[in-house]
Amino acid sequence: MGGKALADTTAHIRRLQRGLAPPVAPEAFSGDTRLVGRWRNQPFEYDLPPLRDHVISATYAGAGIASAKIDGKTISAPARPGMITIGVRGHDGRWRADGSVEVSNIFLGHSRLHACADQIGNGREPELVDRVHFDDPKLFTIMALINDEIGSGDAISHLYIDQLLDLVCLQLLRAHSATSMPISPGPQRGLSGWQVKRVTGYMRENMAEDIRIQELADLVNLSRFHFCTAFRMATGQTPYGWLTRQRIAYAKTLLGDMKLRVNDIALAVGYETQSAFAASFRKAVGITPTEFRRRL
Repeated sequence: MGGKALADTTAHIRRLQRGLAPPVAPEAFSGDTRLVGRWRNQPFEYDLPPLRDHVISATYAGAGIASAKIDGKTISAPARPGMITIGVRGHDGRWRADGSVEVSNIFLGHSRLHACADQIGNGREPELVDRVHFDDPKLFTIMALINDEIGSGDAISHLYIDQLLDLVCLQLLRAHSATSMPISPGPQRGLSGWQVKRVTGYMRENMAEDIRIQELADLVNLSRFHFCTAFRMATGQTPYGWLTRQRIAYAKTLLGDMKLRVNDIALAVGYETQSAFAASFRKAVGITPTEFRRRL
């Protein structure tokens, strides 16, 4: 971005709306991507500085004409339900809207978009184009689904949104890129050496805890889907499979200490119950922990 400092997205959207703060959901997704539930944008005219995020808006209701003057070129269009507006990270310009519209937003971190571009294997730096009330039914549908899940607060909803954000990135690269970016099965990359070390070190240090995939993905700034694929490519195992092998190996060592109860060992290696530990141990080793200890 030419070395220019990029401005805080939320702060300038607030200024654009004369102090009305966008209702940003408290939970951040990988790449520091944030979601904004449906809210009403009032008419405005504002010189927007280069922002640090891509701002994606889906319009649900409202009317009026919106325009953006960027690099001397003006784009404008009437507001209609089902339209998409894209303000590209790092692009400054004068934005204007003469009507009130109801929208939801994604403040998309560039690192997340970049990770998606890496995943599809074309090796290009993603460069999006600015849009004003642009017709993209697929992207609008995905954003509407995301909006429906905001505030649910459960683990399944978080995973559902995370997968939908991957689809947002793919659609942006396919339909809103400044240069043609065909999605092709190019060479994919696994985690780098330092990434594997960081993730596996974290799993070893927190073996007794309930480790979630999203925690691990966040360590290397990837989406859950991209992380699982890259980890398997780098290690030949799924994250859960790798962690299970480490837990069982450590459990074997602890079983050699006859002072420790089997239930205490189960807790020490991350199993909530002795029965769950015994089932996992037997599946991996072929015998129960008690029988393993008896044979030592």
